[in-house]
Amino acid sequence: MSRLFLATAVAAVVPVLAVAQAKPQRLQFEAASIRQTPVLEAGVKLGMHSDGAQVRFDFLSLRDLTRIAWQVKDYQVLGPDWIASERYTVTAKLPEGNFTDEQKREMLQNLLIDRFGLKYHNEKKEFAVYALEQGKNGVKMVETPPDANADAAPPKGLNISASGSERGVFVDLGGGAYFTFADNKFVGHKITVPRITDSLAMYLDKPLVDQTGLPADKTYDLTLPISPDDYRVMLIRSAIHAGVQLPPQAMQLADGSIDSFYSALDTAGLKLESKRAPLDVIVVDQANKAPSDN
Repeated sequence: MSRLFLATAVAAVVPVLAVAQAKPQRLQFEAASIRQTPVLEAGVKLGMHSDGAQVRFDFLSLRDLTRIAWQVKDYQVLGPDWIASERYTVTAKLPEGNFTDEQKREMLQNLLIDRFGLKYHNEKKEFAVYALEQGKNGVKMVETPPDANADAAPPKGLNISASGSERGVFVDLGGGAYFTFADNKFVGHKITVPRITDSLAMYLDKPLVDQTGLPADKTYDLTLPISPDDYRVMLIRSAIHAGVQLPPQAMQLADGSIDSFYSALDTAGLKLESKRAPLDVIVVDQANKAPSDN
């Protein structure tokens, strides 16, 4: 069970940096350290941290780093199995000056190309997906009011962290926002619908896309109670998303129903509809497990 909680924590870190733009010059970090990080059975902490001096990625896979660098979802990065299972810690020093999130992401793209030998191509692939939609009577989530200091200048940097153990998964999204998956329930506080979509997607057997039509900047409180059996199925699915190799009997459980989850969504005024949708993907053609020397 501990590996399932660890895998859920790993899958919980979702890219949030803005989409990169083409730049006239090739942007690079001043220096960068990349080390392979072994899986710890007792618990793990991971995340993304960025300030004016450096960026750091803790316990992320090459798939995670790729989706952050190109701002896509995990199911939009295709390649060999190991790109989802091998874990790395990356610490990179920024050059002197002020850099936007877009520029930092371009630096990460170039780092993956240079140090992992990443070669890729883009294509469009049709997926069977779930669409997250409003229920027939509208959403029933509790909208959280804006902070009293919302007009103040936002703090510099980015700090997102997640931890997983036998006690469950806890993801700190910064600014008082968080979600947990523990004690047979999913709980979100001050989270947007895009964040709800990304967070729930790791527990499903198909990609999840937001078609609620709700504003992307509004935040909500959400609690979804789940039966113990469905909770275990969803943990197994999150482990699969994170690239964990599971025994055949556990893989079979991943196909189980999660009726209590659908019922909980209904009480929140949400529903899932099965659809097909063409999505852009990044196909990893070549990459090295061991990055080049620091």
